[in-house]
Amino acid sequence: MRSNSTTKTKLICLPSSLINSLLQSYHNDPLSGHFGVPRTYLKIKSKFWWPKMKQSITQYIQSCLPCQQYNINRTKKPGRLNPIPTPEGPFQLIGIDYCGPFKPTPRGNQYVLCITDYFTRWVTAVALPDCSAQTTAQTLFNNYICQYGVPSAILSDQGTHFKNQLMESMAKLIGYNHIFSCVYHPQSNEMVERFNATFVPQIAKLQDRENNNWNEFLLPVVFAYNTGIHATTGYSPFQLQYGRDPRLPTDEPSTSFIFNKPQDYYEQLKKNLLIIQQQTRDNVNSRQQRYKNRYDKQRADPHYEINDLVLVKIHETKAK
Repeated sequence: MRSNSTTKTKLICLPSSLINSLLQSYHNDPLSGHFGVPRTYLKIKSKFWWPKMKQSITQYIQSCLPCQQYNINRTKKPGRLNPIPTPEGPFQLIGIDYCGPFKPTPRGNQYVLCITDYFTRWVTAVALPDCSAQTTAQTLFNNYICQYGVPSAILSDQGTHFKNQLMESMAKLIGYNHIFSCVYHPQSNEMVERFNATFVPQIAKLQDRENNNWNEFLLPVVFAYNTGIHATTGYSPFQLQYGRDPRLPTDEPSTSFIFNKPQDYYEQLKKNLLIIQQQTRDNVNSRQQRYKNRYDKQRADPHYEINDLVLVKIHETKAK
C-alpha cells in the first residue's frame, strides 16, 4: 500500500517470477508501444510494486533489441576524438575525394576530383566525365604530382575509384603511402568533405542553369577559396603555398618594380615561410585541441568485453 498526506493506494506486490511477463505486456505489446523508461514506469507504478522496480524496468528496456535498433539515441556516443596530426609542412599529406555526379555539362563533365593539402588547405579541383580508377590515377598524376611533386601520404575513402590495383601500383611505383579512411566514416577525411560542401553552393550561384556550365566556374571558385584567409590556419592557402600574398584583379596596378637578386629573394622567402608555417602549426594544433576538448566532454571511452553482444549498423551502398 502506497500512501501520502492525502490518499492511500492499494498496489499489487508482484512476485519476481511474474516481473518479466508483466514488463513484456507493458513494453513489448503493440498497445504499449515500446515507449521509454519514464512512461512505462509511470504506468506500472500506479498498479504494481516490487523491490528496485525502476531499476529492473530500466534494465529491461535498455536490453530491448527493437528499441536499440530503432530508437534515436540523443546521448553522446562513446569514443574520444583523435585528430589527424598536423603535417610539418606543405605537400606531405593530401586528401582526395570525388564530388558528384552532377548534371552533365556540354563538355560531358559530371564529377569533380578534389585534392586538398592538409597543411596549407590548398585545393586542386578538376572537372571530369567519370570517376573510374584510370581517370583518377591519371588526374592525380597530371594535375597534382607533376605540378607539386610526390606527397608523403594520400588519404581517401575506400571507394573503388581509390582502392584498386591501379592506384596501388601507382603508389608503389611513385613512392607514397595511400591511407584509407574508415568505412562509412567521412569525418576521417573531413577537410575534403568540408570543401565539397563549400564549393557546390558557390558554383550554383554562378552557373547558367539553362546551359549547365558549372565546370566553367570551378577554377574561379577554387581560386577565390585558395586566396581567402582560412579560419583554422590564420593564413590563406596561397600564402602558405607561395610565401607571399596573391595579386588580385581588384588590386591597384603596380607603377614600379623592384628587381631583387634571386639569392636575396630566396633567403627572404625561406624566412617568411619558416615564420608563417610555425604560426600555422600552432594555430591548427590550438584549434584542434579546443575542438577535441568540446567533443570529448561528457563522452566516455568504449569498453567491450569478450562475448559482449554489439549492434552493427548496416549502411546502404551508394555508388558514385
